[in-house]
Amino acid sequence: MGSSADHGGAGGRGKKQGSQLWKKALLHSCLCFVMGFFTGFAPSSVSDWTSAAVSAGGVGSSHVVRALQTAAGGAVNRSLLAHGSALIGGAGLLDAAATATPRPLLVVVTTTESAPAASGERAAALTRMAHTLRLAAPPLLWVVVEAAPDVPATARLLRTTGLMYRHLTYKDNFTAADAAAGKERHHQRNVALGHIEHHRLAGVVLFAGLGDVFDLRFFDQLRQISAFGAWPVATMARGERKVVVRGPACSASAVTGWFSQDFGGNGTAAATTARPPEVDAHGFAFNSSVLWDPERWGRYPTSEPDKSQDSMKFVQQVVLEDFSKVKGIPSDCSEVMKLLQCKESNSQKERHLH
Repeated sequence: MGSSADHGGAGGRGKKQGSQLWKKALLHSCLCFVMGFFTGFAPSSVSDWTSAAVSAGGVGSSHVVRALQTAAGGAVNRSLLAHGSALIGGAGLLDAAATATPRPLLVVVTTTESAPAASGERAAALTRMAHTLRLAAPPLLWVVVEAAPDVPATARLLRTTGLMYRHLTYKDNFTAADAAAGKERHHQRNVALGHIEHHRLAGVVLFAGLGDVFDLRFFDQLRQISAFGAWPVATMARGERKVVVRGPACSASAVTGWFSQDFGGNGTAAATTARPPEVDAHGFAFNSSVLWDPERWGRYPTSEPDKSQDSMKFVQQVVLEDFSKVKGIPSDCSEVMKLLQCKESNSQKERHLH
């Protein structure tokens, strides 16, 4: 009897200890859950703490992140925290930057050549253009258009550029004669404009050829375009020793007409016209909102469908309708005319000397 009583006491103590262990485990789990729950609301880095502190003073957190990225090493956080009161109390420059209008999107459209012989040149030219666009200030969207058979190689190249891009393709076939006549490039530009219109990509559209050369300041001036912008373009033909310059004739920055000037080996011939039959695609840019303007479809009669349904022809026509809506680039584009006149005068003197 005594032996059975001892075993009963041991079993009771074992059940009591097991119940206490279970309660401790449950309490421990609850504490861990509560701590993890509240830890999720805490900032995860020093930059988040500083962002919250500066935001309390009326300065956006994006400027803090930008400041952290431009400073150097471990001194970044210490410097920012040490001068936090100065940033919050008297940040005139930061306040001005916070209220500044963001830069508009620049949509750069590049067409390609589908000839097999040009595949190697295309890859090299795309790489060169990518390096140029990477130097331009964001936001920038690069739209590359090409035929379907050329897509895989170009897709691999575009993924390594570090640029925001759209890679568009089409299945239409063009002969070598069509490509030489510019029909394929015209179709590619319409594919790009159709994509921009469909997705309402608001920004300034620029047609950049693979052989074009740009000054980085040019991209900044493009973003100032509200409707249309135009500039002189120099064209050098292969096998011909001459340069043809075409573009807007300006008075200060106001466009008053159009000019075409030929600097050839046998002399210089110049001609100025009020309105050319067509604007070079590489000589103008425009605000993309023109593409979905409700007045577009009623602007031209139904007897001229190309001017309203063909997006590229429509834009080329509209830019010539009213020069008051066209911004001359550079800001004082009349200086270009002076340089051309000086070039013409020098060439005439050289001919007299010979």
